[in-house]
Amino acid sequence: MKYRTAAVAGSFYPATADQIDQELSVFLNAPSESTTQAKALIVPHAGYCYSGAVAGYAYSYLKNIAHNINRVILLGPSHRVALQGCAISSCDFFTTPIGPIPVDKSAYTQLLDEKLVTINDQAHLLEHSLEVQLPFLQRSLQNFVLVPIVVGQCSVQHVSQILEILKVNEPGTLVVVSSDLSHYHPYQEAQLLDNRTIQHILNYEDHLSGQGACGCYAVNGLLSYAKKQHWPIKLLKKANSGDTFGSKKEVVGYASFILY
Repeated sequence: MKYRTAAVAGSFYPATADQIDQELSVFLNAPSESTTQAKALIVPHAGYCYSGAVAGYAYSYLKNIAHNINRVILLGPSHRVALQGCAISSCDFFTTPIGPIPVDKSAYTQLLDEKLVTINDQAHLLEHSLEVQLPFLQRSLQNFVLVPIVVGQCSVQHVSQILEILKVNEPGTLVVVSSDLSHYHPYQEAQLLDNRTIQHILNYEDHLSGQGACGCYAVNGLLSYAKKQHWPIKLLKKANSGDTFGSKKEVVGYASFILY
């Protein structure tokens, strides 16, 4: 068995399971009475001290439907490797300090057969956009398998086809797209830019650029697919790094959405 070990535990999020649980108990605080049947989430991927509350608000919507979800399709951008197309890993498990998560190798086989992905362990090795979502998933769900995909430059149709092939509209599957919003603008300018991007997302406009959302390729593909499936979309929470511990001179924007 081959394991993709945690690369950013102790930096982007705590290094031990107990410390993770302490932080997540604060972040997983959305209305527990919600019974919205989530089909997909869009969540940020910065350090937990910056974006954990925004991401956690979305993940808390899973608490009442956790028993229904047995597979998570996790899509996030490549920060360290120049990537064309979409990359999967050769690993059998992705690990965090909480423990290992099994990878759905049958889903990988489907995507390889359709030539929609390539195996690229380097793209996964140090990538935080996927890893920071894993503890949230481990504490929000019960038993599930993971389909982690790093999304590089590719068309809207490419990502939408991945979702189609994997039949994500069927019960039991959750899609999670990892994306921050604008980067390194002054606080008020960032708010304006991010509000504009949020409106584009709520309108299913699948032409976001990297300046508006670093996970734009995955977000665009999800929006295209969701529009065809008639999935409603709702903004859950928004903020930026200047709302927490960051300087207001150059901020990174965050928002979380639920599609259902």
